[in-house]
Amino acid sequence: MTGPAGSLDALRDRAERVLMHTYARQPLAIESGHGVWVRAVDGRELVDLVGGIGVNVLGHSPRAVTDALADQSRRLIHTSNLYFTAPQVELAERLVATAFPGRVFLCNSGAEANEAAIKLIRKWGSRHRGGASGIVALEGGFHGRTLGALAATAQRRYREPFEPLPGGFKHVAADLEVIRDAVDDSVAAVLLEPIQGESGVIPLSDALVAGVRSLCDERDVLLAVDEVQTGMGRTGRWWAHQHAGITPDVMTVAKGLGGGVPIGAVLAAAHADVLEPGDHGSTFGGSPLAAAVACAVLRTIEEDHLVERASRLGEYLHESLQSLRSDGVPVASVRGRGLMLGAVLSEPIAARTARAALDCGVIVNAIGDSVLRVLPALTITEEEVDEAMHRLREAFAITRTEGGA
Repeated sequence: MTGPAGSLDALRDRAERVLMHTYARQPLAIESGHGVWVRAVDGRELVDLVGGIGVNVLGHSPRAVTDALADQSRRLIHTSNLYFTAPQVELAERLVATAFPGRVFLCNSGAEANEAAIKLIRKWGSRHRGGASGIVALEGGFHGRTLGALAATAQRRYREPFEPLPGGFKHVAADLEVIRDAVDDSVAAVLLEPIQGESGVIPLSDALVAGVRSLCDERDVLLAVDEVQTGMGRTGRWWAHQHAGITPDVMTVAKGLGGGVPIGAVLAAAHADVLEPGDHGSTFGGSPLAAAVACAVLRTIEEDHLVERASRLGEYLHESLQSLRSDGVPVASVRGRGLMLGAVLSEPIAARTARAALDCGVIVNAIGDSVLRVLPALTITEEEVDEAMHRLREAFAITRTEGGA
């Protein structure tokens, strides 16, 4: 073992021996966090613009979450879904109030939520579309790594090592006429993300989302919206599809729902709600502990007006990222909505910049060669954005110097 116990080198050596090599981890070991800041094991404090990949909507260790965990853990942690618990019912009520009338299935992650949605869609198609089971999903989309969710994901690099995958999915371009051509008698639903996060923060236009809604109504198929990364106020509305003024039939939720505690959900409108006892389940789904925390997160977002704050601070962050150009930083454009943004670089230096950024005290996420994704807590301040941009400028300077060396 190299380095003192608990150091980055020591943790990396220990992880090498006992953790499966499923992640290309960054050279950073985090021991604590508060708000948008994290403390590394070497004592450095970094501004976190990734937030656990959009999970920490209230920041690291927010009081609302830690209090809910402590209080609920003293009362009741787990019962299974053989019985009723108040936190679970309250959570479903709160979700419906932010979205649309319907019912909720609670699970543990975004992939699980999408798996449940796929099963619901197929049963709905069997019952209402003469046995149709097909799902039209968009190229560039990402819906999870379990087999069904992976089958819905179009990106070959995620799929190829695990084929054959379940069939019944059509992957098409994000073009209304192409989608229209794909929705035939074999199709039960169209599945989309309002902003494709894993492809580089690529928003679908409001016109396209509204057009797909109209198409689904016309063809009598379901519209399922994956809000796992885009939801919980991140884009300046509770749910990103609300920017387009539409209501989906099915919506999947996770990431920010628990503010750091694993939980996911599927919402289905009344006409899409076809699951019955025995059709689906989750031992841990909607546990009193996770549900109580999610209620606290939703309550805090509402009471602290964080949806509106995400819109306002998102504009400030957008402008701040664009302003890096005046210092010679190769930011070609900034895309996204609210506090879900991607800085598109005119040079293929995203990975090197993200690595240099760690040394400069700011965490960003490289997507491919040319996009830096930022998903900070909805509680970030203008001063913290300014500090993050200062550190990011330093990281770009290092990257450009190294590139020219």
